[in-house]
Amino acid sequence: MTTATVSRPSATVWALLLLLGLIWGGSFFFARIAVLEVPPFTLVFLRLFLAALALHIYLHGRFGLYQSLAAHWRSFAVMGFVNNALPHTLIFFGQTEIGAGLASILNATTPIWTVLIANRWTADEKLTAGKIAGCLAGLAGTAVLIGPSITTAASAPLWALVLPVVAAMSYGVAGTYGKRFRSLPAPVSATGQLTASTLMMLPVCALVDQPWTLPAPSMQAVAAILALALISTAFAYMLFFRILATAGATNASLVTLIVPPSAILLGAMFLGERLEAPDIAGMLLIGFGLVLLDGRPLRYCSKWLRKVSKRSEALTEYDGQ
Repeated sequence: MTTATVSRPSATVWALLLLLGLIWGGSFFFARIAVLEVPPFTLVFLRLFLAALALHIYLHGRFGLYQSLAAHWRSFAVMGFVNNALPHTLIFFGQTEIGAGLASILNATTPIWTVLIANRWTADEKLTAGKIAGCLAGLAGTAVLIGPSITTAASAPLWALVLPVVAAMSYGVAGTYGKRFRSLPAPVSATGQLTASTLMMLPVCALVDQPWTLPAPSMQAVAAILALALISTAFAYMLFFRILATAGATNASLVTLIVPPSAILLGAMFLGERLEAPDIAGMLLIGFGLVLLDGRPLRYCSKWLRKVSKRSEALTEYDGQ
């Protein structure tokens, strides 16, 4: 059981969370493009392999990388499975039938599972009324966002809708388990888990998909794979482990509530998609959920109201004299 003290997110952590949410919002978009041409197992392997390779080149053995890989290989293997190999595979298979936005919304249940798992496995992230209320508000926001996609959800097979939710459960386990890497530099933690998961996916990809027999993907798919690996995986996981070490599993999982609105905003900014009323309402609910989970704005408001009340009482007593 983890007993280290977890601080509330600072302004820097919130900025990193927003940046990570924007990047991972794009990952669902890139994956949707690539999975239409590349089988899921092969796509997962390419995403992990290219990301791991990029980080190995970037680190070039710095921060005691190779010593850490040798010392923590079992933990990296577990983290690589629950945070990469399993959830990526589940989401990519789901995205063969459903769109990027719907997949990201279904995956936004991650904070619920993280709160429940962290409550069971840790001593410093216990369940509170504020956390429950915040998660429910955030999920209500995702429910509003899913409104325009109801017809898509109705026509999609049940398994395709369930897989991103199971992936969210796996991410919840990973967020809690990954706290053991807080003593390691974020690039080392990211490289370790990506290396382990790459080795896991290599035989699966070779035996099931036999990628050497597949037709060459288009340049559009290749670009999507590169963006998915280098930006949405290698760089994103360095951000993720930094947040995890600083703010804990529950706070790190908040990024999945930011991903759906970020995907919508990216579409509006770069694809000419319009923001509808449900989109705006959903994002406002998600923002309210983040406020509840953070807790500080509510405490500041409570302190301000108490001060106002005391001043009012003091004025009333003075007027009475």
